Amino acid sequence: MSLSLIIPVYNEVNQIEFSLKKLAKFKKIFKKIEIIFINDFCTDGTEKVIKNFKKNKNFIKLFNNKKKGLGSAIELGVEKSTNEYICIFMSDMSDDLTDLKKYYRRISKNNLDAVLGTRFSRLSKIKNYPKIKFILNRIFNNFVRLILWSNYNDFTNAFKIYKRKTLLKLMPFVSENFNIFLELPLKIIIRKYNYQITPINWRNRSRGKSKFKIKELSSMYLFTLSYCLLEKILLKNKK
Repeated sequence: MSLSLIIPVYNEVNQIEFSLKKLAKFKKIFKKIEIIFINDFCTDGTEKVIKNFKKNKNFIKLFNNKKKGLGSAIELGVEKSTNEYICIFMSDMSDDLTDLKKYYRRISKNNLDAVLGTRFSRLSKIKNYPKIKFILNRIFNNFVRLILWSNYNDFTNAFKIYKRKTLLKLMPFVSENFNIFLELPLKIIIRKYNYQITPINWRNRSRGKSKFKIKELSSMYLFTLSYCLLEKILLKNKK
């Protein structure tokens, strides 16, 4: 198995040690895996915890982001990665690591560019999703789904797996916050890369505080959606 796990971190000192221990146990399943943490200008001691932990774990790598923001953090992670497939994983451990095994089997077996997970399938299990966030999520994601006439319904989900070569073709990224997680699947679908959709599980974080701010992100999501739709029109006109 040739997998790079990219984990951007920002002020997760109350969560990160728990996540590191859980990831270290999970690593035994993969023969070839690197876990890449991107320090997105942490100010609370998160970087120190990772450094101390990685001293005895040669599969853990840590890089400091050059420009603050999730988009640039993920872009740096892609650049620093060395394996064939890349999965973006959030440090709060809200996603299910067992789904990562399913992701890897599917993308490698079918030679796909991406596997896009959905938390909103009848086969998915969700725990403690905030009600307001859930309602806004479903409104926006179904709106995007209708515009693209797509069967995918969880564009804003962060947890997906990609072929590294494909992500390099999608760069540079234009999104600098959580809207990067909208940009990536939009580009995959609009540019007609090979992908599949699969149900995944999700549970709300039990440690630390979420950095997701609905009011601050609404305009960013609309910017990313507009940018990608414009790209779709331009690509269509080239034909």
